[in-house]
Formats: sequence, C-alpha cells, structure tokens
Amino acid sequence: MELMCLVGTVLSFGAMVMEPLRDSLVFLLLWIFYLSLYQVGQVFLYFQWDSLLLETGFLTFLVAPFHLLKWRSISRPHDGVTFWLVRWLLFRLMFASGVVKLTSRCPTWWGLTALTYHYETQCIPTPTAWFAHQLPVWFQKISVVITYIVEIGVPFLFFSPIRHLRLFAFYTQVLLQVLIIITGNYNFFNLLTIALCISLLDDEHVNFWLRRSKKKSSGSWNRTLLSFLTVLLELAVYALLIYWSVHYFGLNINWEKQLIESKPSFTYHEFIQWLKIVTLPTVWIGAASLAWEILFSMYRSACIRGILQKFWATLQWAVFSTAAVGMFTISLVPYTYIEFETNGNLWPAVHNMHNAVDKYQLVNSYGLFRRMTGVGGRPEVVVEASYDQKSWTEIEFMYKPGNLSNMSPVVAPHQPRLDWQMWFAALDHHTQSPWFTSFIYRLLQGKKEVINLVQVDESRYPFHAKPPVYIRAQLFKYWFTEVNENGELPQHWWRRQHVKEFYPTVTLGDPHLETLLSQFGLKDKGFLLRSTDAPLPFTLTFLRDCLQPYAAPSVLFSLFIAGVVICLLKALKDRTPVNAAGKQKGTRTRRADSGEPRPGSLGEKNGQTKKEEKPVNVAESLELKAKPVPEAAGDGPRIRKKKADKN
Repeated sequence: MELMCLVGTVLSFGAMVMEPLRDSLVFLLLWIFYLSLYQVGQVFLYFQWDSLLLETGFLTFLVAPFHLLKWRSISRPHDGVTFWLVRWLLFRLMFASGVVKLTSRCPTWWGLTALTYHYETQCIPTPTAWFAHQLPVWFQKISVVITYIVEIGVPFLFFSPIRHLRLFAFYTQVLLQVLIIITGNYNFFNLLTIALCISLLDDEHVNFWLRRSKKKSSGSWNRTLLSFLTVLLELAVYALLIYWSVHYFGLNINWEKQLIESKPSFTYHEFIQWLKIVTLPTVWIGAASLAWEILFSMYRSACIRGILQKFWATLQWAVFSTAAVGMFTISLVPYTYIEFETNGNLWPAVHNMHNAVDKYQLVNSYGLFRRMTGVGGRPEVVVEASYDQKSWTEIEFMYKPGNLSNMSPVVAPHQPRLDWQMWFAALDHHTQSPWFTSFIYRLLQGKKEVINLVQVDESRYPFHAKPPVYIRAQLFKYWFTEVNENGELPQHWWRRQHVKEFYPTVTLGDPHLETLLSQFGLKDKGFLLRSTDAPLPFTLTFLRDCLQPYAAPSVLFSLFIAGVVICLLKALKDRTPVNAAGKQKGTRTRRADSGEPRPGSLGEKNGQTKKEEKPVNVAESLELKAKPVPEAAGDGPRIRKKKADKN
C-alpha cells in the first residue's frame, strides 16, 4: 500500500510538471491505484468525493491523449465527445446535490436555516467559518436560496448552445466552490469540482485568460442581428432565474427592518411532482447534447486529408463515441436515484449494464449535504487517558475541535481521515464504529503509527514517554462562541457541555475490551516478517522516517508549491528563446539596412576587420535609433538617401 501511494504521488507530480506524463496510460494507472486503495479502505475511504475522484479518474483516461512516446499533444476529432462526459458528470453532481437537500425533508433546508448550523457542525471548520457563523440569520437564509439556484437552476445552462450562458454557469459554480473552500476543510472535493467546471469553457475564453485573444473582425448585418437576438435570449434567461427565485422562495425586502425575508412558497409534494416532470427531460437533453458532439466529431474526422489519416481518425471516433455512449447509458441508473419512478422505468438492459461494472466505480450517485446534523449542538468525542484512574488527561487531535481555545486549522486539500471518522463516530453509539475499539486498543499498546495520526509532534502527545494504563471517551456538545457585547472577540473559539460517557474505561486485558475485539475480529494476528534489508523495504522505511516529523498538509503544500515553481520556470524558459530570436533577427535587419557587414560576411573574408571599419556617423546612429526602419522591400534605399542628404 505504501508503494502504491508513493508511485501514485510520483506519477501525479510528474504529470503536473511534465507534459509527456499527462497521458491516458498514466491516468489509467493512477485510477487503478486509487481503486485498489478504495477497496480496502472501508469506511475511511467511503466518501462521495472518493467516488467522484474514481469516476473523474476513469474519464481522464478517456479524455487524456495517448502520447507517451511523443512530446507534444495534438487535438483529435473525438476530443469533444470524451470531454462532454466531464460536463455530464458535473451536471449530475451539482443537480443531484441540490435536489437531495429538498427530497430529504430536512427541516433546516426547508426552513432555509441550514447555514446557521452548518459552519459550526461541519467536520473540520476553518477559522473563517467562525466569522461566517456570526452573520445575521436573514443573510444565511438568502445564502441557502442562492445555493438552491446555483445547484438546481444553473446546471441546466451547462448544455446551452449560447457560450455566455455557459460562462455564467462556470463562474457561479466556481464562486460557490471558492466560498466552500474558505469556510470549510473539504479536502480535494472543491478543487476537483472546479476542475470539472473547466468543461464549460471554450478555447476562446481560455485564450482570453492567457492574453492570446484575437481581435474580432466586424461581421455582416445578419451576424450582428444574430448577436442581438442572442443577447436578448441571455437576458430572458437571467430574468427567468430571478423571477423563479423571487416567486418560489418568497423573497421580499423589509425596509422597516432592513433585511430580506424569504420562505419557500412550494410544498414537498409539489417539488416531488416537479422532479418527476423534469428528470426524464434532463436525460433527453443530455442524449441530444451528446448526439450533437458525436455528429460534429464525425464531421471533423471526415474533413481530415489523406486516406490513412482519415481512416485512423474515423476509427478513433467510432471507438470513443461508443465508449461515451456506454458511459452515458450506465450513468443513467445512479443519476435517476433522485427520482425512483424514472429509475424504475429505465430499460432492464441499462440496469444490467450498470450492475456489471458497479464494482469498478465507473459511475456513482451523488447528493452532498443531504441532511444537516448537529442542530442541537455539535457532538464531539473527547478521549481521556490516565495512569491511576484519578487524574485524567485529554488527548488532543491535530485537526478536529477539542481544546476550546484552539483555532480551527486549514488542512485542505488534505483530509485527515481519522479526525473525520471521529466526527461520524460521535453521531451514534461506539459499537456502530468498530474501528474506534481498535483505536483505543492501539493507544493502550503505544503504537507509534497510530499515535502519529493523533499528533505528529510527540511533545504534544502527553503519553509519548509511556503508554497510558486506562483510557475512556466522553461525549460533549460544542458550539461556536459569540462576539462580546462590546464588539470584542472572545477568548475562546468554542464552548462545550458534557453529555454522557461515550466509551467506558478500559485497560489492556480488560474483559469488555477483549470481548469487543473478538466480536469485531480485531484481535492481533500473526504477521509474516519480511527482511527490511532489501532495497525496496529499506527505501520505503527511509522515506517514511524522513517524512514522519512533518504534518501531511505541510508535505502536500510543499509538493504543490514545488510543482508550481517548476511550471513557472519552464514557462519562462520557453519564452526566453523566442525573445532572443526576435532580438537577433531585428539586429540582422538593422545591419542589412544600414549597409554594415554581418559577422562572418564577405567583408570580413576580404580582410576588413573591426579596426579597419570607418567611424560611425553619430547623427546617423542617433537617427537610426530614433526612427525604426521599415522592413518592406524597397524602403531601405530611399531612407538612406534622405539621411545622406541631411548629413
């Protein structure tokens, strides 16, 4: 497992800084590595973003070029077909995430008060989440309404033929993800979603970012008329979004209280009925959009010159179009989970196809933040240890809330899996989280690998010298503190209240602990000892020892910053030869126009050295520097004649 993680890290970093490694085979290997880890990671990797990464990784295998033996990627006629699958994945992700908030019947989502609890109850808040929690309730409600618009209404614009509507959808989605990044540590999920949003862009807009946009020539009257009609259609779409938002969420400005009031003006059954009407048409919209991409790619393949080149392009188009249709077909099963009647009306063959490949995580269902937990207070498990059962010491984790005065850290895009599972364990009885018993058992044993998941810095772990004898866990409820009446910030970030005992006091050899270990199959088993003197185990041990003193976010950010620096240096290096060539070319032109012999020219061969050259006229030199010489043929002699007359 360590070797797979290490090879995957090296390949990913290499693909970031080297274009030849951005190859379909490399991404296929990365997908196989992550799928292998996913299969054995159990609850620690059973998150929706892990499924999203696997589905995106397989699509990357289809989208990326096969140029492992080449040094430059070239566009292919079928690129639009495979890239469309990324847009379809983005639509399924965002639309389902918005719909499930209402189909879950969660009272906070229906009451538009979800964000008044979200910031303090999420797994690992950021420091900004504390300030976001202090915002007024009416603003939090408006934020929920905007979330519904962005996740339910805007995704329909992903397939719009009008590019400005797609660009509008792109920026709204990216803005939502950036706000989530600022207020919560959701690892790589938000960055991955932003990467999927790139499928909404076109080359023209990317070139605009890179300052490579070309000036558009003035079009004919019919093109101007088409542009005018397009603008009117865009304005109509924006007006409809605003009207539906105001109408269905009862937006009203209360001038007396200086706030915006909002309340859903539709019922749960009305929403379910709307969902039944909309789900099947979205499938047909997706099918029509994919068909257009396939036909356009076929046309591009037919326009290629050369019989062999045309045959090869058509063959690739046929293969990847078939793959795209297959991916779209099996994705309909998890997509229609949002509306079971539509899911049941799918052809049995579609369900059979999906069941055949379900274990490979090629397509998945999504629905983030379905229900808001911790409405009555954030449940948090606090682990305590002791040597004598009289004085108990809290074991603080690196990332999850514990100490009331500790500020929440910024750890994204890293996900501390143990800290996340501690949040889920607090939501139910400890027997529903068998791994927690194993965690307590390893702390009693003093396992260094497990202790490093709690604290990398041994000085911050109170039992680093000697393992504790007794361990227990208490359940608390946490809340964010409020701003003081005088407007000053409080001394603590959190306040808490004890609820009950979460895990009883246990020690090594305790009958209760032994029973739980046997019940969950967590008893120590004999392991096959392998020699650590071989090159591979020795290298892995050496790297582990080198990286152990550093926290995972520090290692991740270091790799990312190093990759960015390498890419910037490569970009500067690629630009330097072009500028140098331009200067050299300009120098040769000026010498040709002024009649001076170039180095190595016929003048030097005839014995004219630098010392024998005539002194340069100062006025002529200044005039040459002040007035650039045209490079057009025939301009040089006339200009030199005028300059000679002036001299």
